Amino acid sequence: MTTSASLLPHIARMAGYLPGEQPLDSNTIKLNTNENPYPASPMVMARLRAAVGDGLRWYPDAGATGVRQRLSVLFDIPVEQFVIGNGSDELLNVAVRCFAGPGDTVAYATPSYPYYAKLIDLQAARSVTIEFDDDFGLPAGLADTDAVMTFVPNPNSPSGTAVSSASLADLAGKVPGILVIDEAYVDFSREGAIDLVQQHANVLVMRTLSKSFSLAGMRIGFCVGAPEVIAALWKVKEHYNVNTLSQVAAEAALDDIDWMRANAERIITTRERMTSSLRELGFHVWDSAANFVLARAANGVDAADLYACLRNCGILVRYYPDNPRLKDCLRISIGSDTEVDRLLDELRNLLS
Repeated sequence: MTTSASLLPHIARMAGYLPGEQPLDSNTIKLNTNENPYPASPMVMARLRAAVGDGLRWYPDAGATGVRQRLSVLFDIPVEQFVIGNGSDELLNVAVRCFAGPGDTVAYATPSYPYYAKLIDLQAARSVTIEFDDDFGLPAGLADTDAVMTFVPNPNSPSGTAVSSASLADLAGKVPGILVIDEAYVDFSREGAIDLVQQHANVLVMRTLSKSFSLAGMRIGFCVGAPEVIAALWKVKEHYNVNTLSQVAAEAALDDIDWMRANAERIITTRERMTSSLRELGFHVWDSAANFVLARAANGVDAADLYACLRNCGILVRYYPDNPRLKDCLRISIGSDTEVDRLLDELRNLLS
């Protein structure tokens, strides 16, 4: 029997990442894990049905060639500068394994995506965190850590805030190591940083089809960077890392990209309405470029109580009880208009 004494010491010491709650019943309104409230393209569903057949006994295309070819056309970047992952989380993991070893410094601003800490711990590397100011602008000290890797989620989670591509370009020119720009939510914003990979050999941009393309259940992510950096990721990734049906879904979603863009615009519209309503209720809400908002309770309202009361009402939002910077905040995903109306009604009742 394996015991804790058998574990590598740095694994025994580390804490695991705790993902958002996934309810077992279908009546719960899920506004806690930033999923898309709208379905994937009908083209995705049709091709998935057609693909369920005898071909599933074969291994998938190890290179996800069809997905990479479509991304190459979409972004006008050579196909060899893309690698596809089992969600962008896998690619973040692969990148850390490529560039950070025991004792190496990996930097990021906080509060942001807590999964970075786990990936760094897995490598027995050393996290250096720079606190965001309250406006969540890019901290100046992030360029001064001498890190082998620097993570910048843009838009950031949990704040939803975004920094300009010009700021990221400036950071890329200053950091000595790899700059990973994590753009999981970029399709809900007005700019992205993929062009920077053609200007800076140390930039890796990660994206996912989970959020904007409504494919969280299929686990598809991609990374784009300089050819020599992408070649390193190919050495480390699992050879059959993306299953056949996920590749079919990703190809179809990219073939019908206007469907995604239309849903993203719907979400942006709802986000603006929800932001205004939350502010009217007394919350401080940061300007979001994502499919969620971060709302700080005011006037003595306890965010933990609000979280618990909403949960009792069948509405899940994200609360961070272990983070002092966020103890008075709720992160709320943008749902459908009906879901958001229900959330706002419940909040009005609770606050009154």
